[in-house]
Amino acid sequence: MREVYIVATEQTESLEPSVLAEAFSVDDAAFELAEDGSGFRLVSAESTVTVRFEALEAAIGWTPDLLTGSDEAHNVFRRARRFYRIAFEPGVPGPAAAVFEALWCARALLERLPGVLLDVTAFKLHELEDVAEITELDFDIRDHVNLHAVEVGEGDAPYWVHSHGMEKFGTRELEVFRLAEDDLRAAESFVHELCAELAWGEGPRLRERVETSNGEAFMLAPSEEARLTLIDLPMDTFEGHEGASFTVVSADGRHTLAELLRPYRARFEREAPERSEALQRQARALLPAFKARFHRRGLMEPTTFLVRATFEVHPDGDAEAVKEDLWLEVLSWEDAQLVGKLVDGAVHTTEWRKGATVEVEEAQVNAVAVGRDGRALDDEEMQGFLLAERPM
Repeated sequence: MREVYIVATEQTESLEPSVLAEAFSVDDAAFELAEDGSGFRLVSAESTVTVRFEALEAAIGWTPDLLTGSDEAHNVFRRARRFYRIAFEPGVPGPAAAVFEALWCARALLERLPGVLLDVTAFKLHELEDVAEITELDFDIRDHVNLHAVEVGEGDAPYWVHSHGMEKFGTRELEVFRLAEDDLRAAESFVHELCAELAWGEGPRLRERVETSNGEAFMLAPSEEARLTLIDLPMDTFEGHEGASFTVVSADGRHTLAELLRPYRARFEREAPERSEALQRQARALLPAFKARFHRRGLMEPTTFLVRATFEVHPDGDAEAVKEDLWLEVLSWEDAQLVGKLVDGAVHTTEWRKGATVEVEEAQVNAVAVGRDGRALDDEEMQGFLLAERPM
């Protein structure tokens, strides 16, 4: 058993056993209250989650610097007087099953008492709204791991990027060396993608050569071997990070990955102004027909109507907002307001998660697209499709 989550609350009284029994009375898990009243267990066919109560004589009064989360979440954590410590066996029986059992348990507790959730493995604080979205929306690895970029060398590529939080999936953490500052965003995207595969047990095996779509190759090496080839870094560099990790290296075992990251850099490149203007002109011209055709769609018609709008994100917490264009699938459209489901989450943060339902004004739409029979229509096909049934 490993302690992975902590529900921290200012409430000094524990939840009554009858309240807990009602909260966890579900068909697919058995609720077992500890004889001494110190906690309980949830036992299902897929996992066993153990919760232990702990009362504090005084509030914590501090927050470790490495914890991420909102200011309010930090304040609640500092004032906490009781912990509900949630533990399970990582990776048993599969990588993610126990993680989500534990998250549902944490959500049930937070719905019945004021508090926050601490992910011990990832140094993350989550409020109830976050936990609800994590358990309901599409999986986003950024909810489960923290990436740290540390300058550990000299020269043009001194950065070491490593993850925290993968242990709860029963796998090693991930790390990459020899990164330039300009490659940090691309490396973050690559590492998140690889972490997501490992979290579901679908990542590459140790020392397995992996070919990428741009003709590059990499492999995962055990950190206890790969770090030894970093001859200019003393071993005390890794103080506090001595645990075994997967180190991403090139196919021949070198710490040179600049070309591997090339496709990921494009995700952070700004769209050319002329392209943005062309898409916006097209959207304005087609929007009346697009809207009318959406309302005429058949119940079983294999057509997806997509619009793009600009959203504000905050990559650096409460700092100045950054604008990011996101695509959403239109679900309903009333007057000048439409409701849609985000096709992809925001690139820079998890403020706008994949699968989240959002509302936008018609005037905010800056691009449109149509998918039919599982593929996106090109501009000419889309215009023909939208205008084919246009009334005279």
